[in-house]
Amino acid sequence: MATIISITLSFVLVITFFIQIFLQNGLVLAGSILGQSRETLEIIIGGGGENSPPPPPPDNQDCPPPPPSPEPPCPPPPSPPPYLFESKRIEIAYNVIQKFKAKIKYDPLGIKNTWVGYDVCNKYKGFHCAIVPDYKVQALAAVDFNQFNFAGPDLTLNGFLDELPDITIFHANSNKFTGTIPKKIANLRYLYELDLSNNNYNGEFPNDVLGAKNLTFLDLRFNTFSGLVPPQVFMLNLDVLFINNNNLMQKLPDNLGSTPVLYLTLANNKFIGSIPRSIGQACKTLLEVLFLNNQLTGCLPYEIGLLTKARIFDVSKNKLTGKIPHSFGCLANMQILNLAQNQFYGPVPELVCKLSNLKNLSLSYNYFTEVGPECKKLIQRKVLDVRMNCIPGLPMQRSAAECAAFFCKPRSCPDEKSLGIVPCTIGNLEHNELDSSTSSVSALNDPAPAPRTYGALKPHSL
Repeated sequence: MATIISITLSFVLVITFFIQIFLQNGLVLAGSILGQSRETLEIIIGGGGENSPPPPPPDNQDCPPPPPSPEPPCPPPPSPPPYLFESKRIEIAYNVIQKFKAKIKYDPLGIKNTWVGYDVCNKYKGFHCAIVPDYKVQALAAVDFNQFNFAGPDLTLNGFLDELPDITIFHANSNKFTGTIPKKIANLRYLYELDLSNNNYNGEFPNDVLGAKNLTFLDLRFNTFSGLVPPQVFMLNLDVLFINNNNLMQKLPDNLGSTPVLYLTLANNKFIGSIPRSIGQACKTLLEVLFLNNQLTGCLPYEIGLLTKARIFDVSKNKLTGKIPHSFGCLANMQILNLAQNQFYGPVPELVCKLSNLKNLSLSYNYFTEVGPECKKLIQRKVLDVRMNCIPGLPMQRSAAECAAFFCKPRSCPDEKSLGIVPCTIGNLEHNELDSSTSSVSALNDPAPAPRTYGALKPHSL
C-alpha cells in the first residue's frame, strides 16, 4: 500500500515538473509572438519604432493663428472697343438708313453701294452732316436723293424721314416714292425744306405737311395729287410753294393772299373760278406767281396791281376775260407779264407799256383791239407780243369774222369801275410815273432774280 502511494506521488511530481517547463517555454514563445504583432500594429497605425516622426509640439493656447493670406487684386476691366460713330445721333441715323436700304429694289446709279461701313458723313452718297445746334454734336442734317431714280414695291418715307430727328433738308426729286407723308413729320423741328417732286404720290393733298411748322420750302410738283388744297397751306410760313403739275381741281382759296411766299406756282392743274382779290395782301413778299394752264375764269382783280415787288406774273392758257386793269401800271418791278391765250379784250393800257423793267409782255391769242404809241415801241423792240388779236393795222391778227363772232356777245366784268383804279397814284398819273421810275431805280440796284418758277415747270430738280 505504501509502495503504491509512493509511486503515485513520484508520478505526480514528474508530471508537475513537465507542466512547469511547458508553461515557461510557451509564455516565452507567446511573448515573442505578441511582441512582433504589437510592433506590426504600431507600424500600421503609424507609430512605434525608432523611425517614427516625433510627435507634434503641443498647441500654444496663448498665440493667435496667423492671418489669412490676402486675396490677389482683381484684374483691370478690359478696354472698351472704339466707338464706331462720330456721335450717338449718327448711330441713330445709321440704323435708319440700313433699314431703308432694304426697301430700295431698283438703284440704277448704284448709290446703295456707298452705304457701307460706319462713316455715314463722308462715305454715304446722298447724306450730309452738320452740328446740331441744341446738342453741339455731329448729326445727319440733309438728304439729297435728287434724280437717283430709286424704286421699290413699298418705297415710302414712313420709318425713314420721320425717324431722322435732326434732318433739315430732304430733297428727293425724280424717284418713285409712293404712299403717304409720315404723320410724325410734325416732330421734325429742324425740317425747313421738303422736295418730293416728280414721284409717284397720288390721292388727296398730303395734309400731314401742315404739321411741319418750320417749313420754308415745299415742292410737291409733278405728282398726281388730286382734290382740294387746304386753305391752311397758304398760312404756312413758306418762301417757296410749288404744287404745279398735279390734278388739283378746285376754286383758288379765298385766303390765297395770306401766303408769305416769294415764289408761288400753281400751274398745270385744274383750278377753276376767279383769282381771289386777297392776292393783293401778298404785296410785301410775292415775287413770282404762275397760274398758267388751268381753267380759271372771270376778270382780273385790280388788286394784282398792288404786287409792286412782283417780277413774274403768268396767267396764260386759262379762260380769263375782261380788260387789263389800269392798276397793272403800278407793277414797277415786273419783268415777265404773260396774259396770252385767254379772252381778254379792249385797248392795251399805255400805263402797262410804260413799265420800264419789262422784258416780255405777252398778250397773244386774245381779243385786244388797240395799242398806243408806247405799246408800239415795245412791239418794235420785240418786248410786246400781240399776235392773234383784233388790232387793226397789225400783222398776224385774227380774222374779222372771228373777231365779230367774239364781240357779238355782250361782255363785261362784275366790277368794271375797279378796272380804272391806279392804286400807286395820289390823284394823278404824273405821280404814278415818278413812283414807277423810283421803283425801277431800286429794282436795278437789287440782284436780278433767277426765274425759279419757270424752272419748276420742268420735272427734274431746280
